[in-house]
Amino acid sequence: MMHPQKYNKPRVLRVIAHNEPIGPFGRWIIYPGELKPRSGSPIQPKRLFTAVAEKLPKDSLVRVCNHLSEVLGHKLHGVYVAHDSMGYPRYIGRGDIKNRLLTRFKAKQEELHFFSFYVVLNKIHEREIETLLIHAAGPLLDFNRKKKRAGIQTGAIKDFETGTHFYFRSDTTKGKRNISAAKS
Repeated sequence: MMHPQKYNKPRVLRVIAHNEPIGPFGRWIIYPGELKPRSGSPIQPKRLFTAVAEKLPKDSLVRVCNHLSEVLGHKLHGVYVAHDSMGYPRYIGRGDIKNRLLTRFKAKQEELHFFSFYVVLNKIHEREIETLLIHAAGPLLDFNRKKKRAGIQTGAIKDFETGTHFYFRSDTTKGKRNISAAKS
């Protein structure tokens, strides 16, 4: 049996790019930055995200996205979250971050005030990350209907990639369930 190698996250420096903000937005000032390894840190493992933003004001969306795509050359596809005024997630999706969030903010002007996004390095994992966030946020999501599960309902296991090992439950009070197994 192989044991996974222990991984201690290397210490990083939070470097603010040029100390120039993208702009003030109400009471918030948005600064771009990058995480850099500290000197003497071990080799960095492969990362999952190329860019992240968490709970930024919705008025900053266009400038943040423009900065990311034009200045840094990043594609703006990934997983995004729209939050209410208290910071609770109300909508989670994946795809074109800027256009999808602009559409959502226009449709729900009074309800949505902040956004988060996660630009995934390998696009194949976007759906899995979106599914994980939707399942975790559950009843908080007012506007997601497709994958949302309220209460103790489980999500669709087929939302994850092939080759993923999984466990599921079957309700013993409803009799035996037809379970098919693939032959090896």
